[in-house]
Amino acid sequence: MKLAKRVSDIGESVTLGITSKAKSMATEGVDVVSFAAGEPDFDTPDFIKEAAVKAIKEGFTKYTPSSGMLELREAIAGKLKKDNNLDYSPAEIVVSNGAKHSLYNIFQAICEKGDEVMIPAPYWLSYPAMVNLAEAKSVFINTDLKSNFKVTERDLAKAITDKTKCLILNSPSNPTGSLYSSDELKMIARLAVKHKFLVISDEIYEKLVYDNKPYVSIGSLGPDIHDLTITVNGVSKSYSMTGWRIGYAAGPAGIMKAIANMQSHAASNPCSISQKATLAGLEGDQKFVLDMRAEFQKRRDLMVSRLNKMKNISCIKPEGAFYVFCDISKLKEGSIKIANRLLEEAKVAVIPGKPFGADSFIRFSFATSVGAINKGLDRVEEWMSKLVVDS
Repeated sequence: MKLAKRVSDIGESVTLGITSKAKSMATEGVDVVSFAAGEPDFDTPDFIKEAAVKAIKEGFTKYTPSSGMLELREAIAGKLKKDNNLDYSPAEIVVSNGAKHSLYNIFQAICEKGDEVMIPAPYWLSYPAMVNLAEAKSVFINTDLKSNFKVTERDLAKAITDKTKCLILNSPSNPTGSLYSSDELKMIARLAVKHKFLVISDEIYEKLVYDNKPYVSIGSLGPDIHDLTITVNGVSKSYSMTGWRIGYAAGPAGIMKAIANMQSHAASNPCSISQKATLAGLEGDQKFVLDMRAEFQKRRDLMVSRLNKMKNISCIKPEGAFYVFCDISKLKEGSIKIANRLLEEAKVAVIPGKPFGADSFIRFSFATSVGAINKGLDRVEEWMSKLVVDS
């Protein structure tokens, strides 16, 4: 049977595919060190798990409003005001089955065939797939090491056309860890207001910003950009709740109402038990988040220091998230081949940069223990040292 055209070019996420292959090898008894996963290695805090157990025991196992329970949306509104200086009412917030689901909903709600969505590259590999499923066109804006993988005013301005619907802004970024400063965000906001395009601000790594750098939400920079911004976040990264599948979006009332209506038909509502757990996370002690961030910063420093001492590869220090995007251009082989060779020959799993729009890079995740980092990088260093690279 012929598939719909909009899904014919959509393949499995490469990150999940590599991770699955590494797990399969480990199950077969192969000693694999994985730097592939995009999730914290910390357990969900006990007080959050206990809130979920309590919800089950009290019978909170039925449907909730399609946008999420009111108490949770009120807590999210409070969080956005306190942490991000963003003013949203509960009616302007929709809770979904993960931030990925929130993003999918947004593109389905705002995009039509022929619309253009600007995506700075390197990019999270699911963005173009979501845009394609919304029958819109991805317009990639290439960035490089000189700009710390951040879009410049000149390149952004050149990408804007009369078909531009929105810009996807991911700060801190997956896969690069780059963080946009207040001045850089003001530049983007100025162009968005001038040309009247929306900004989809993916802030899922907001709590994982290092070196005491401030985090700024673009929607907080004034009423004009606030009205053109849809802010996306969730609890997967900040509370180590990837499997709980709770994300949320906040934006203009008309758009959010459309998303709520669509979600009511597509998913009914996010998991009731996970919503109660999320509420506990948002309203509880935030020490877990701070401790996890401090540990990730130590791991980042270790990984960057070791990688930059190796032959043939190099990296810049990420300002956020838990990834190091490593330059392998000296190896003169594509990232998929290098990633497969590292897995098969060194028993180390990394993610190739090609699906992120950067074939001369591979992504290392430091969301694993210091012991695993040292063990895996010992293997990478030995493997790199044996390579013969033509100058």
